[in-house]
Parts: sequence; structure tokens; C-alpha cells
Amino acid sequence: MGVVKSTFYYKTEDKDERIESDLELRDEIEKIHVDLPGYGYRRIREDLLKRGKRVNSKRIRRVMKEYSLHSCIRKLMKPRGTHTPVKLYYPNLIRGYQINGPNQVWATDLTYIRLMNEYVYLNAIIDVYTRKIIGWSLSRDLSHKFCLMALDIAIEACGPPKGCLHHSDRGVQYTCEKYISRLLEYGFEVSQSRLATPQDNAYIESFFKTLKKEEVYFKKYKTMADIKNNLPQFIDEIYSKKRLHSSLGYKTPEEFESEVLNMKPASRPVQKLWGWKV
Repeated sequence: MGVVKSTFYYKTEDKDERIESDLELRDEIEKIHVDLPGYGYRRIREDLLKRGKRVNSKRIRRVMKEYSLHSCIRKLMKPRGTHTPVKLYYPNLIRGYQINGPNQVWATDLTYIRLMNEYVYLNAIIDVYTRKIIGWSLSRDLSHKFCLMALDIAIEACGPPKGCLHHSDRGVQYTCEKYISRLLEYGFEVSQSRLATPQDNAYIESFFKTLKKEEVYFKKYKTMADIKNNLPQFIDEIYSKKRLHSSLGYKTPEEFESEVLNMKPASRPVQKLWGWKV
């Protein structure tokens, strides 16, 4: 008859039903954005799937665009140029390093949080395999002491085995005698980035980007009270227990950690780390 096969399956859709369905989806997206304003359509789709709601990603994008439900992240970090290699106190060992479980590679760095009348500094340590923040601390100055505090918290919480790789930049906080001595005391293998090259420490830098754009900038931190009331919840509850990570197969760090710890080491997924050559 000259009629295409798809015509047989065509079904008219009532306009009112479609609008009502879109409104229900909009409400679901808004609920997700209350805790996780940085979610784009991919993470929203994965979140909905975990709740047993199967929705086409194109439809999610259409509804988000129609109702202006944008992710709070509007601008991504641009790639930077390469730097001339320099001699480090310790070599960069992270490139090509293969891991298959927690407590094999830790990465650390510090960043500032700009408030209305002052700067506050945050130091954090991330388990590269699970993307979980295992230790963090705050300070009003850049002394090495608050970095040691975060390290001690991570050591007490995780009990890393000897040989765990500790990666940082060449900041004075991490190259000072007291910090290096603490690492060697607990049997860490020390790795450091090149000078002024954040790409070498991309795992913790990625966390800081998420923290600032999805939490600090979004909620417009102004005072120390804002930090004390919001930051612990974001790091310990939302980032570790609720936020889905694409690098973990859209699982949360705690969900991924629990899953791999119940697997035999030989069956765990292997991650090959990257970083610039020294």
C-alpha cells in the first residue's frame, strides 16, 4: 500500500496529557536540584533510573530547557598550556599508576573560600579510587598545621597500608619537614606535581571545582557561619553519599566503595591514573 511500517505504530498523544506528564517530570527535577543543583540531564536521568523511573534523556533536556531548570555550573575549566618540566623534591608518580581499591592513592591540595570580609582556607584529601573525601580541615591562615590535621583525620579514619601513594603539589605546606616526616612515619610513598601545574593534581582540583560551583558560589557564602552551617553537610553527606560521579559509573563514592569492598581484589575494576610526565 506504500505506507511506511512506523505508521502502524503511530499513536496520537493528547496535548493535555503531555503537559501534565512534563509538569510531573519538572517537579522531580526540581526535587533533585534542591540538594544537587549542579546536576545536568545525564546525572538527573541516572538518578531517576535509580528511583525506578525510566525517562528518555532527550525529554529531560527538553523539559529542563522549557522550564529553565539549568545546572548551576555554566562554565567549565579551560585547558591550560604546558609548563617547562622542573626538578621536584619528589617525582610525579601518579601518571600511569594502576589501582584497584581504596587506600592505594590519596591526593591532597588546599583552596581558598572568599567571604565578605576574609579568606578561609580548606585542605582536603581524596581517595582517588573512590573519589571520597576522607579528611579535610579549615584554617584562617596557610600554616602547615591544618594540612597535618586533615592528614591525621584521614589516617585515623582509613588506616592506610604502607606503600599508599600520597600525591600533592609543591606547596610549602606539603614539602615542609614536619609534613614529609609524618608521611614517612606512616609508610606513604610520596609523589608531587610540577610547579604551578594543577593538571598533575586533577582529581582533587575536580573536587574543588564541584565544591565551589555547586555549593560555595551557588549559596553565596559570606560569613564563617555560612561555612560552618553548610560545608560539612555538602562534603560528608551530599558529595560522598548523594552526588553521582560519572567516573564511578554514576554511583556515589560510598556506594562505589561499598560495592568494591565486597568484591575480590582480582575482580575489581582497575583504574589507570593520568598526569603529566616529569
